Order: sequence, then C-alpha cells, then structure tokens
Amino acid sequence: MTTFLVTGSTGQVGRRFVPRLAQWAGPGAVRVLVRRTAQAETATALGLRAVVGDLREPADRARALEGVDVVVHVAAALRGVSDEEAFAVNRDAAVALGRDAVEAGVRRFVHTSTNLVYGRGSARPAVEDDPLAPDPAWGAYAASKAAAEEGLRALGDRLPLVVVRPAFVYGEGDPHLADVLGWAGRWPSHQRLPVVHHADVARALWSAAVTPGVEGRSYNVADDAPVTAWDLHGINGAPHPASWTDPEARRTEPSGPAGPADPWEGQVSTTAIRRELNWRPLYPSVWTARDAGAL
Repeated sequence: MTTFLVTGSTGQVGRRFVPRLAQWAGPGAVRVLVRRTAQAETATALGLRAVVGDLREPADRARALEGVDVVVHVAAALRGVSDEEAFAVNRDAAVALGRDAVEAGVRRFVHTSTNLVYGRGSARPAVEDDPLAPDPAWGAYAASKAAAEEGLRALGDRLPLVVVRPAFVYGEGDPHLADVLGWAGRWPSHQRLPVVHHADVARALWSAAVTPGVEGRSYNVADDAPVTAWDLHGINGAPHPASWTDPEARRTEPSGPAGPADPWEGQVSTTAIRRELNWRPLYPSVWTARDAGAL
C-alpha cells in the first residue's frame, strides 16, 4: 500500500482534497500533519492517520515523513499574514520539507504552487517552461511560491518533484469567489480571471502523485473559460460598478488600471496536464459548477 502524507489538510484546498484522496488511495493510506490535537481527532474519525506538529519544526517533519511514499504539499500562508510569515511557510518550510523528504526516501513529492509565479506581458498564455517572474504587485504569496519552486528544484534529482500550479481556486463553499469582488470591482469589466474548481484541483494533485514517469515536470491547472469581472459580479449577486454601466460615471469615475487590460494576464496553458496526465476539468466553467450546485 502506498502511504501519502498531506500537509495543509485543514486549509481551503486541503480539506476538500484529503477526503477524495482517502477514497482513491484506500483505507489507512493517508496521513496528515496538523497543528492541533482537535484537528488530529477529527482526521482520525475520518479514517486518516494524523501527526500533530508544526511544518516548521524539523522533529515534527521527521515524524510525519516516517514510512511515507508520496508527499502532497498543500500547506500555504495566503492572506492576512506578514511577508515574513509568507516566506517562512511558503518557501522555507516547503524547501525544508523537500530536503527531509529526500532523507526519508520518498518516491514522489508533489508541490502545490500557483499560476501567479509567472510574470506579465508574454502576449499569450503562460506555459510551464516560462521563467518564474511574479509581478511585485501580486505580493509575498506569489513571490514566496516562486522562491519555493526554485529551492525545491535546487535539490536536483534527489527529490522526485512534481509541481502543480492551479489558477484561482473556487467551489464547494470556498469564499474565494466572493472575496474576489474586493478587487474585481476595480478592474475593467472585461478583465478575465483564470479559475479552477476544487474537484479539478484534487484530481490534478492525485494524477501528479500517482502517474508514473513525470518526476521533474510542472503542470498548470485551470478550467476552460476564465470568468470576466462582469460575470464575477453576476455570479455573486452583486451590483455592477457604476463606472461599468453609467456613461456619466465612466467619465468621472474611471474603473480599472490606467491603459487597456492585458487579455493574457494570469492565463495559463493546460496542454501539458491534458496530454501527460490525461486530466480534463469536471467543471469546465464557473457556469457549469453553478448549474451543478457546486459553487
């Protein structure tokens, strides 16, 4: 039996991925690293094995990795943390876990990154071999994720690494799709946000963990239809900004950044994951997920 270790199992992605992984991998195959005893008790009740500890502590990492075949590293510090905390978790702890995984002899290390590791201005969707150059405007999360990838790659062939780069993740009660209105109202109405449903992220992580011969590869994950700022408001039942609907308001309250929006900002190609992992989105668009009651 293959034993999986998942970090970040209580986060937005992890809490939706782990139950699926437990079903796919079989009874007793999934171990989680959690920070609190209550979280461990909840995991155990679900048939998981749990280790209580901190990802940043060497001894806790060692205990979590003992006897593990595959690591799926999902843990991340996203919003509401200092830049120092973001780098400590997203870069330093990730690279330390990778080093420890080498020593533990794991067969596969799946690292969950983000489409924000790419820069701007390519005039096309980003592909996996593009340089990692996140825009400073995207903050410490994007920068720390890019730095983590670089640190893990520096471990070379000793670490059987596969990187998964999801677009903006949503669905199954995740508040991200509503939270995005905090800044989408300042975009041009036609600006598009690349998104991917939690169910499809889970399937991508699973495929990255178990598909033979893909060590060293990176994969973009996004659905088929980036959603416009206009439609984000409609899906959330929010009124559209006056600067989008009222000609007079547009003259006095211009919306969005100066100059035209880049139609390729944040957009990624999913050719590689489709070809190499046979991945296809269950929810090709936000509309499909809405109609299925999966938002």
